[in-house]
Amino acid sequence: MSAEHHHVVIVGSGFAGLGTAIELKRARHEDFVMLERAEALGGTWRANHYPGCACDVPTPYYSYSFAPKPDWSRFYAPYAEIRAYLEDCADDFGVRAHLRTETMVTALRWSDTDQRWSVDVDGAHAMTADVVVAAPGGLSRPAFPDIEGLGDFAGPWFHSAEWDHSVDLTGARVAVVGTGASAIQFVPQIAPDAAHVDVFQRTPPWVIPKPDRRIPKAEQWLYKRSPLAQRLVRGGVWAMQEWMGLGNTRSRRFTRPLEVRGRAMIRRSIKDPELRARLTPDYAIGCKRLLLANDWYPALARDDVDLVSDPIVRANENGLVTADGAQHPADVVIFGTGFHATDPLGDLTVEGRGGLPLAERWREGMQAHRGTTISGFPNFFLMPGPNTGTGHTSQVFMIEAQIRHTLAAIGRLRDRGDVAIEPRAEAQEAFNAWVQKRMQRTVWLRGGCSSWYLDAQGRNPTLWPASSLRFQHALRGIDDREFHFESRRWPATAPQPITVTTEATA
Repeated sequence: MSAEHHHVVIVGSGFAGLGTAIELKRARHEDFVMLERAEALGGTWRANHYPGCACDVPTPYYSYSFAPKPDWSRFYAPYAEIRAYLEDCADDFGVRAHLRTETMVTALRWSDTDQRWSVDVDGAHAMTADVVVAAPGGLSRPAFPDIEGLGDFAGPWFHSAEWDHSVDLTGARVAVVGTGASAIQFVPQIAPDAAHVDVFQRTPPWVIPKPDRRIPKAEQWLYKRSPLAQRLVRGGVWAMQEWMGLGNTRSRRFTRPLEVRGRAMIRRSIKDPELRARLTPDYAIGCKRLLLANDWYPALARDDVDLVSDPIVRANENGLVTADGAQHPADVVIFGTGFHATDPLGDLTVEGRGGLPLAERWREGMQAHRGTTISGFPNFFLMPGPNTGTGHTSQVFMIEAQIRHTLAAIGRLRDRGDVAIEPRAEAQEAFNAWVQKRMQRTVWLRGGCSSWYLDAQGRNPTLWPASSLRFQHALRGIDDREFHFESRRWPATAPQPITVTTEATA
């Protein structure tokens, strides 16, 4: 009995995986399947459901350009509304039938003989594919600090991306490890109910006011009746975010007003001079992820919340012990310590030509051609890929550019009658040399901090060092000179050439 075969296998069903499925469907391409390890689609917005979880990019811009939603309830939508939006998109564009949940892809192996991918599910060979789109999500694998003795802690502990709602925090002493994007959202939510909260901070983040607001029914009605008005708002948000991004990639003068606002927030909210000093960053704004919140500093100013700046050295049955020897008793420990952003594939085995593991190729740092394809790995597209992240704007904008690039590559194969496409090694090297040269002028390398943006070699393999328009232009179409093609006629039953949709994305 022959193995199940699909022209395209998509791994993951977040914004990238679902968006790829939708664009394939819109191009009248039916032979694809979307494999999701969880019980439902949604990616980040399925996994994260901690108290206060919400988007930190204005929602009119944090959505597909081809699927505008006129009735967002807030300018920065809560997680449940974004997840519902993705569910609606799956139904509206008819891709739910292509979705298989609770399907853990464990290995992807390219066959030089068959010129196709072998797909393992739960450790066993399950299907083959001509093309693989790996969209597991750059922020899908929670990162935990290595704390000695954590297993001895008597109470429950969990990561914010795996929130345990069965744990009642009412009247509990809670230890929160980390002060990143998740912690600044959930700490103000849990502090009023907890008996006491200790917040363990390694480096203070830059936090500025979050200009959130309810979107009134009249405004929603206007967007529904006038798509142009909604596009204008989207374009305005894009322009605002790009202006802020100039401080990351060109000159700090563009973001100095934000530093002024951040310092003013601290002065206004924190009266204790010693606490104020510990909350004031000593590095350039943007070097670490810029955070937006209106209730973070007021939460830290509460009498029942303490900021702990000494490093954690170990855990014991009763809580956490810091380098100064102090015991911090806790009933519950919650980690808001981010994700393995510089290792997006995690335990997924990917083997290219000659059985070369991608982990081996990336041993000295991950890289790809135009952030999407990888030399030695034919018909393999990664989203989000190396240097496709953004420190200032909507990741959905970047993902859409990758999706169009991917469909253009598949369409180019069809046009040529070829069976495989992969970037030439010299093209990939030249592209990444430009990226890393451009990176030298960015705040992420010159801002005086260390962050999860950087890998073990001190390189930044996660973020794009220029404007989003520059990224969109870099991924426009397929230049045959940059790619190697393998010739063999596609099967006679193959679908018709794909036509790429080209809506504006700003």
